[in-house]
Amino acid sequence: MSLLPYSLARPFLFGLDAETAHELTMHSLARVQGTPLEWAYCNTLVDDPIELAGLKFPNRVGLAAGLDKNARCIDGLGAMGFGFVEVGTVTPKAQPGNPKPRMFRLPQGRALINRLGFNNDGLEAFISNVKRSSFRQRGRILGLNIGKNAATPIENATSDYLVALDGVYPHADYVTVNISSPNTKNLRALQGDEALDGLLGAIALERKVLADRHGRRVPVFVKIAPDLGEAQVQVIAATLMRHGMDGVVATNTTINREAVKGLPHAEEAGGLSGAPVLEASNRVIRQLRAALGPSFPIIGVGGIMSAGDAVAKVRAGADVVQIYTGLIYAGPDLVSQAARAIKAMR
Repeated sequence: MSLLPYSLARPFLFGLDAETAHELTMHSLARVQGTPLEWAYCNTLVDDPIELAGLKFPNRVGLAAGLDKNARCIDGLGAMGFGFVEVGTVTPKAQPGNPKPRMFRLPQGRALINRLGFNNDGLEAFISNVKRSSFRQRGRILGLNIGKNAATPIENATSDYLVALDGVYPHADYVTVNISSPNTKNLRALQGDEALDGLLGAIALERKVLADRHGRRVPVFVKIAPDLGEAQVQVIAATLMRHGMDGVVATNTTINREAVKGLPHAEEAGGLSGAPVLEASNRVIRQLRAALGPSFPIIGVGGIMSAGDAVAKVRAGADVVQIYTGLIYAGPDLVSQAARAIKAMR
């Protein structure tokens, strides 16, 4: 358990605009990581190893991409007890994202809406930050999440993904191809049959080149949306296997607002995360597991607000899980609570 109870910090943070609170938190983590002040929020790592996609994960609870878009706080976030951390989404060129305000809390629904739009400092700065972290050297798993620039036409999206893949490849334990954010125009169209086939085919070919060049094969995962029908999920599953992808991250945020209807900010554009996405995410995970078989790696993310939610996601078919919005509402202790609960399942 962390020394500084999150319950003391949360009222202050929730008194600020959501994005202001986020930036303040990330700035603070960047300053204190690797110093004695880190002990204020750090947690003991729960030992519950699992091998997945040829990687040994120290435990089954990770940080989802989106919280640390620029890879500034890998070590600080890792100190919370995560077995693995995923950072990004990074795009080849720096971009400001969508206009503010673009992040909203829905406390009554234990949810967030964001339309950040892949705001990041670009590939060069991202890689520089990754190289400064010691997380991988301490035996933890680091995932690097890649996307396309907003200004790149959708028909040229593949070129952006290949540039990003080339850049992050030497520094990643695994790479996640993000084709499911609702906040970049037309991005989710890449989940369609023909577009996905073309993109993953190109990524598979480039990965072969990079594996030869660097002398190691880095696993590639694909992150998909919760707003998919069963037929779409089956097509995606078949495409993942056909192109030799190593796993799937299920799922991103949802555009469905039914669960938060009538709440303040519920009609804001963007992706909804937190408690309302839990069942939609679990439904997609169950469908993926049925389509992919028992051994294909699935990272489950979406709506984990408690240790029980983490267990439910594993029971739905996920091998490991990721947390984002739950960390904002419950604090760092959720990480070790979830890891212990999953370990106790066996």
